Amino acid sequence: MEESELRGLWERTVEQLEAEGTLKNPRIKEAFLKLPRYLFVEGRYWSYAHLDEPLPIPAGQTISAPHMVAIMLELAELKPGMDVLEVGTGSGWNAALMAELVKGEVYTVERIPELVEFARRNLERAGYSDRVHVIPGDGTKGFPPKAPYDRIIVTAGAPEIPKPLVEQLKPGGKLIIPVGSYHLWQDLLEAIKRPDGSIKIKNHGGVAFVPLIGEYGWKE
Repeated sequence: MEESELRGLWERTVEQLEAEGTLKNPRIKEAFLKLPRYLFVEGRYWSYAHLDEPLPIPAGQTISAPHMVAIMLELAELKPGMDVLEVGTGSGWNAALMAELVKGEVYTVERIPELVEFARRNLERAGYSDRVHVIPGDGTKGFPPKAPYDRIIVTAGAPEIPKPLVEQLKPGGKLIIPVGSYHLWQDLLEAIKRPDGSIKIKNHGGVAFVPLIGEYGWKE
């Protein structure tokens, strides 16, 4: 399939997400159009990249459905200049979108070496390798060297909110994370850090993510 065809299909998906009310922020829509999902999947899946469903990526993982990425970015309310951490790089797509929205650098932690390399290749092809820093390691521990963060987005389901991530949030900062069972269903939580260090939690309903593996997540 020619890139012009892929782009046309992707533009229709973005318009549909906007029509459904999933994509509300014009800046997020602009980022979606600038960074089509087909740039972040293997060639054999390019013709499926516009579908609003998860797709396989290496190491038995998945790239999230476009509507799910849009929902998390809408909740994050990213603004230029924010310090952002992502836990679970996967394909690199979400991190690139975040870098576009903050107009700066994003740090993202990935535990699977194969995905570290996959994401780096995708980010280089998309022109974001200088703005998105893929860190190999246990994302449940966060990334202390660049803390504290205005926003932390976790793209895998945890049994509970990892304490290091709360500690690495700025007062008033926000953590978006799925929390619940190992397989299938979790609740998408928005945790806002109060000035005293406690968190206020808003529940945005059921989601399905791969498990968050690590010291402060699920055990392998």
